[in-house]
Amino acid sequence: MLNNIYKHSPIESPLFNKNSENFLVEEKALYEFSNNGEWLILKVRKKDLTTYDLIKILSERTGAKSRDIGYAGLKDKYGLTIQYISIPKIFTKEVEKIRHPKIKILEKHIHKNKLQIGHLKGNRFFLRLKKVNPTDAKKMDKILKSFKKYGIPNYFGFQRFGKDNSAKQGKDLIDGNLVIKNKKIAKLLVNAYQSELFNKWLTERINLSNIFEEFTPKELSKEFPKDVIDFIKKQKHPFKLLQGDLMRHYPHGRDFELNLDEIERFEKKDIAPTGLLNGKKVKRASKYAGIIEEKYANYIPGRDGDRRYAWIFPEDIEGKYNEKEWHYNLNFFLPKGSYATVFLELLLNRDVSDMM
Repeated sequence: MLNNIYKHSPIESPLFNKNSENFLVEEKALYEFSNNGEWLILKVRKKDLTTYDLIKILSERTGAKSRDIGYAGLKDKYGLTIQYISIPKIFTKEVEKIRHPKIKILEKHIHKNKLQIGHLKGNRFFLRLKKVNPTDAKKMDKILKSFKKYGIPNYFGFQRFGKDNSAKQGKDLIDGNLVIKNKKIAKLLVNAYQSELFNKWLTERINLSNIFEEFTPKELSKEFPKDVIDFIKKQKHPFKLLQGDLMRHYPHGRDFELNLDEIERFEKKDIAPTGLLNGKKVKRASKYAGIIEEKYANYIPGRDGDRRYAWIFPEDIEGKYNEKEWHYNLNFFLPKGSYATVFLELLLNRDVSDMM
């Protein structure tokens, strides 16, 4: 279970069945389409199909090669999902003829570029939780208010790690204790290890934030330098920034080292802290933040590193309770690279992998 900065007891009553009635995700485009060019952009609604399934069907029905069909992000198989797909404009007539019980083309646009991974702003989610008792519904209402005010930690979700201890296999690959000939599988395993290091670092930072909330300066002085205590105690946000943190303009922008007079910018959601994705050619945190980051900075050869938002600010959060049906309907928007399962796990403060 993810370490939770919102220290509430687990909410046990909700149940979630991932299907087209209870789960909807809609991709939000990164930019407006140019209305000229050689690419046809399709806004597609699919049901109980993976993105790869969708691409295969489009390829078979149009004659376009799968490698020429672009997408901005992978979407879940189970549920109702809406995403953008690009296909060469020369296949427009063939696209017009497509009829499929699990696919509906909602919009068509013309654009100058093929869609690439990451070319999306984020995703809007709808989840319906069932068998929610009134007490837990009120509790979720209160927690969502905290999410709106402060945001949430940007953990990698359990989907990133696959099965069979993928993160450990990724470490074994890096250490030379495992050989995987399939490059695609090897990359996924290393990704899992990279993500595990990030999650462990984020957990330590949340633990540290909780400690500073709970103890007095006198109690903290036994373990922490005075300048760190003084700096953190000035902060109102539950996630505590440290000297040397690398911040990033939010929701996108450049990285820069935290100036000590910029705490309020984080509280106003103008900037957010970042965590390390291990690799080469990546800027590192310094000072006290760097000391903690170094614990999780295992070198990953042959891969450029990056930095990832450690904290995000979900938008359009709404929870509505149907007391008659005992249903709780959740709506929220997350930036790209963030996980609805993490949002749900933090809300319920328990493992939700068995629900998904």
